[in-house]
Amino acid sequence: MSARHFDRSRMRGVRRAAEISQAEVAAALGVADSTVAGWETGLAIPDAEKLPALARVLRRGLDDLFPRTGLPDLTDLRCDAGYYQYETAELIGTKSAGPVAGAERGARRLKDRYVPDLAAAYGVTEEELRRAEDRSIAKAQEAHSGEPDSRDAETVPTPVEPPGALAEKITLILVRSYPGPQRPPTDAEIADAVNAHAGAQVISAEGVRDLRTGAAETAPPVVLEGLAAFLGVSPLYFQPDDAVARQVYEGLRLLSASRRGSVGQVKGRGMGARGLPANVMEFVNDLVTELEEREPEANE
Repeated sequence: MSARHFDRSRMRGVRRAAEISQAEVAAALGVADSTVAGWETGLAIPDAEKLPALARVLRRGLDDLFPRTGLPDLTDLRCDAGYYQYETAELIGTKSAGPVAGAERGARRLKDRYVPDLAAAYGVTEEELRRAEDRSIAKAQEAHSGEPDSRDAETVPTPVEPPGALAEKITLILVRSYPGPQRPPTDAEIADAVNAHAGAQVISAEGVRDLRTGAAETAPPVVLEGLAAFLGVSPLYFQPDDAVARQVYEGLRLLSASRRGSVGQVKGRGMGARGLPANVMEFVNDLVTELEEREPEANE
């Protein structure tokens, strides 16, 4: 989760007060109109990397519109500069984003030769970059010791309707499957997984980003199958079928319940007076079983 607070109501209010349309925001950020609408309705939240551009198009300061909780770590500096992790490889002249990814996880420090270029790209001093690196390492140590990171206490709003567009479906899975200190996989990591599943180069990191942000609205079946396998959902989820989307949506609501230790209250029965169809409950119970196997402590 981003250390910056995203308030969908405030975003909508600022946009309307500035007389800027959702379509204008979408065009400026390179996303679909439906993506911006989803941010304002609570269906999804924008990537932390999108917040600087979003603040600019809404003519407000980043700290003013999206205030930060706590001091920035390396990930925060990168997001504040508007870079996705995979883009840092070009910034420091390496073949992959591994050096930055490792430093952001607190696994290892940046080599001295990477610091000047990265600091310049992020718009901070080398000292500020190193201090942010210290915070990343401290955060990793806290996570290892089991101490909570207060900035991750922020909860993700539950969407009121199942997602429709492909970008919304991908975003919802990523938001719900990687809460708290667990950061979602990068576009490059998703692309690698999809290509490995397909046994061929079928999509790039940029292609994943386009799908996730709504710049591309469709993808070949082999890509959708790889996405489904990597994200742990049925391939039918990515088909234009509202009934199937609702099944997965309800399953993701259960995932949120599992984080609160209340998933056992839902398993094995329908929702509402009439309950859910047998095939939906089968899907839901399979998901719950998987969650309980993966995180048994959630229901203790």
